[in-house]
Amino acid sequence: MGTAGAESVQESGFQLPAPELREIVDAPALPSLSFSPQRDKILFLKRSSLLPLVELARPEEKLASAKIDVKCNGKSRMPFFTGIGIHRLLPDDSLGPEKEVHGYPDGAKINFVSWSPDGKRIAFSVRVDEEDNVSSCKLRVWIADAETGEAKPLFESPDICLNAVFGSFVWVNNSTLLIFTIPSSRRDPPKKTMVPLGPKIQSNEQKNIIISRMTDNLLKDEYDESLFDYYTTAQLVLGSLDGTAKDFGTPAVYTAVEPSPDQKYVLITSMHRPYSYKVPCARFSQKVQVWTTDGKLVRELCDLPPAEDIPVCYNSVREGMRSISWRADKPSTLYWVEAQDRGDANVELSPRDIIYTQPAEPAEGEKPEILHKLDLRFRSVSWCDDSLALVNETWYKTSQTRTWLVCPGSKDVAPRVLFDRVFENVYSDPGSPMMTRTSTGTNVVAKIKKENDEQIYILLNGRGFTPEGNIPFLDLFDINTGSKERIWESNREKYFETAVALVFGQGEEDINLNQLKILTSKESKTEITQYHILSWPLKKSSQITNFPHPYPTLASLQKEMIKYQRKDGVPLTATLYLPPGYDQSKDGPLPCLFWAYPEDYKSKDAAGQVRGSPNEFSGMTPTSSLIFLARRFAVLAGPSIPIIGEGDKLPNDRFVEQLVSSAEAAVEEVVRRGVADPSRIAVGGHSYGAFMTAHLLAHAPHLFCCGIARSGSYNKTLTPFGFQTEFRTLWEATNVYIEMSPITHANKIKKPILIIHGEVDDKVGLFPMQAERFFDALKGHGALSRLVLLPFEHHVYAARENVMHVIWETDRWLQKYCLSNTSDGKCGA
Repeated sequence: MGTAGAESVQESGFQLPAPELREIVDAPALPSLSFSPQRDKILFLKRSSLLPLVELARPEEKLASAKIDVKCNGKSRMPFFTGIGIHRLLPDDSLGPEKEVHGYPDGAKINFVSWSPDGKRIAFSVRVDEEDNVSSCKLRVWIADAETGEAKPLFESPDICLNAVFGSFVWVNNSTLLIFTIPSSRRDPPKKTMVPLGPKIQSNEQKNIIISRMTDNLLKDEYDESLFDYYTTAQLVLGSLDGTAKDFGTPAVYTAVEPSPDQKYVLITSMHRPYSYKVPCARFSQKVQVWTTDGKLVRELCDLPPAEDIPVCYNSVREGMRSISWRADKPSTLYWVEAQDRGDANVELSPRDIIYTQPAEPAEGEKPEILHKLDLRFRSVSWCDDSLALVNETWYKTSQTRTWLVCPGSKDVAPRVLFDRVFENVYSDPGSPMMTRTSTGTNVVAKIKKENDEQIYILLNGRGFTPEGNIPFLDLFDINTGSKERIWESNREKYFETAVALVFGQGEEDINLNQLKILTSKESKTEITQYHILSWPLKKSSQITNFPHPYPTLASLQKEMIKYQRKDGVPLTATLYLPPGYDQSKDGPLPCLFWAYPEDYKSKDAAGQVRGSPNEFSGMTPTSSLIFLARRFAVLAGPSIPIIGEGDKLPNDRFVEQLVSSAEAAVEEVVRRGVADPSRIAVGGHSYGAFMTAHLLAHAPHLFCCGIARSGSYNKTLTPFGFQTEFRTLWEATNVYIEMSPITHANKIKKPILIIHGEVDDKVGLFPMQAERFFDALKGHGALSRLVLLPFEHHVYAARENVMHVIWETDRWLQKYCLSNTSDGKCGA
């Protein structure tokens, strides 16, 4: 039996949106850029913006949260490059003509592009999918000459292929690579027995407290373990440019290799049995060893058990050694961090973390040295030399971040705090140190010298948050006095320009300020990002790229950063986009798409700070809300939706109230300006934005005529040990979990809602069941709704066929329920 008046839409297959939308989705992607170590050449890595659906349909195994492409034995759904162009950077800071890397097969998919330390060669992997040639699907290592562009396989034998599940290859020196390969002894994958050997059993008879956010695709049985071993076990191979190959160690589940700066040692990380059925592979048993680069074991640094008991609390970490790496400023000195609070952020203890250093081969009885003790949680360290290292620590509960200046070579010089601030207060962000490349190929903090000045400075590259929007800058920072001199900042009036990297400076000598060269990216509201070389002392800017506008039909769109206020006094911002040629006096109010994502804050001051720049180019991903400017919609992008918890209050205690208040303020502002028709405003978002959309249709139906919810979470009780920034459990904050679950408010949703979800989304808390159950709840209350499940898609949509269909579905929804407003109720009802 049918329902009178009900609409049935039975489109078959994938749909294509209108030509003006299709043109934007298919806009060519800008190439990625890669500088040579000597900064004399630049690679243009060419790519497609979207994958064909056949790429997503490739056979895939999901094991312990690792997603494995079983054909190529690498990570599934890896984006790939389609070509490599080599440009020489000329003395006048212009680019020479392109030399195309050539020699590999037509239609090859390229990954893992890497310069040799001397910049003379480029290594990369090649895959060619041929149905009648299984071996071509595997990843092989190729080498290209950086002068001629001529490329050839590293090995003549087609049987030496990458195992790229956890790694690929690294340059050990200018003529040798250490490569993750599929073991030559490997045969067919294990077969699952038709009759199970017994039940699947998990036990906690020891009454251990094991809490984790809900994770899919964990190992379930011995067959899963054998599959995991089969696909992840690699043989490390030393490959020389003359084509010879030498096994390095024995096959194991290697996850990382890192040569020392002096090229004498290799730090090797692997995981091993016993595996865990309770946590992802990142928390499996882990072993870290030091080897010589010719394949001899030096020593084992640690062998950690499975990390099954890390508390679900921000800043909780694994026990034992972590963040193990080489000091970038030393030939072969290790550093690592160890938690003193057993990794539990709920424990009050000082110090909380300790950073240790030690040579690769310490003398007998030589113990690790303590570099620094931290009361917050270690975040990172930027090395320079024995007189300077910058250590960063952070603590989520207080939003505190500190930067310490440490003198690694002198125990007599006490560490001192350079910056101590609340990271939510973006206006106080001093920036990050710019790095330079050493002669050994590592990156260290660049030291800057001024003429006739013996002081040592570093360059702080800041995003430049201000009440007027972001104004990126470079500050010359005196590490002894703490004084700053602003030597450059972006144009405030028209352009948004950021410092990307130092062009000048290889080796360990200090850089003279008057010889400074910096690669910058520069854009405006209507001009696409182009790269420039900025040279001192005259600060001459030379444009080195000339990319065409990707969507010329929207080249003259109108963009404005608008400011308004929530009823509780919190200042808010949004970016208002209007279609090309829009004239308010002639065209009047437009249909409007409100696209947002809520954010949590601990103070009103931080929530009200401006983030973003009015001068940034209006770039569009294939699923961007801005695409609908081509359909003559106004788009309110990224309106502030701050959820604030001050003092003892937590943000989610007043989630719905603050969400509605923020949305009301934004809608009132665009209506007041006369650019948005109050009866034709649609709301939408992705992930947490989809969750927001469902709540706004339930609790603020007077604001919106319809909604688009993509890949959202609608039942928070399915993630009982926390979600987003909520660290309380379901049993500690039951009412919060219930009230914040849109499914419990499904009876209140009367406006049309389009729900889109990836059919194989395995992001924690965002499984397809979330969309399916929410849709069932809506149907149970007769809500005008539609559910679209995209085949083979995870959380972020990647296939062209699916993306085109998403745009078609969204456009159809907006045309019918916003532009025509044929929903049961009108906005304002």
